[in-house]
Amino acid sequence: MITDDNCTNVDTDSTRMKYSVLSTALEGLERVRSEEGKILTKPFLDVCKSLLPILDSLGGAFSFVKSNIGGNISKLESKYQSNPSEYEFLSSLIQKEVEAKTEKVPSSCTNGLLWLSRSMDYTVQLFRNLNEHQDWTMQHACSDSYNKTFRRWHGLLASSGFAIAVKLVPERKRFMEIIGCSGDVESDMEKFCASFPSVLAENHKLLASVGMDHLKA
Repeated sequence: MITDDNCTNVDTDSTRMKYSVLSTALEGLERVRSEEGKILTKPFLDVCKSLLPILDSLGGAFSFVKSNIGGNISKLESKYQSNPSEYEFLSSLIQKEVEAKTEKVPSSCTNGLLWLSRSMDYTVQLFRNLNEHQDWTMQHACSDSYNKTFRRWHGLLASSGFAIAVKLVPERKRFMEIIGCSGDVESDMEKFCASFPSVLAENHKLLASVGMDHLKA
């Protein structure tokens, strides 16, 4: 659930200001690449983690999605924390599993990064839909996002589960109020959709290089 604690409070010129829930993610994106342009493990996971409260606002029917994302974040974070210097970059973490020939094991971090990146693809597409199609209902925006991202990778069971969940999402106005706090959420959505896709594209390029990007559920 999103509460006031999820809305970043900042003092600027002695004025107390609130930002949208996306503000934390936008700040994190400024630190997600190294000076050489590589994706840093911890900052990337922090950006993904900052989006979890937004999934809460989609209702209990999406709890399985949040659980899946949270589980993959925890899996990658646990591996990173086992040796922060060795796994500073996402590419290093994946390469280690490739060398051990464990990248295709369902419990691998490579598999975790695959599904986490796909979940983020869905999130970006949802924000893009809401920002570009002001007349769309929440159900329409969610369904279109699913069709453009997850659908090709899911089987009948997962697709059926989503079809049920999307019927229970809140109304668009209510959702935007919840995640907006008192900030300019539409502006933040636009900035997020302009910045995050290039990071996700790097992840998919990495996954494709080890033969994992086309794996289905």
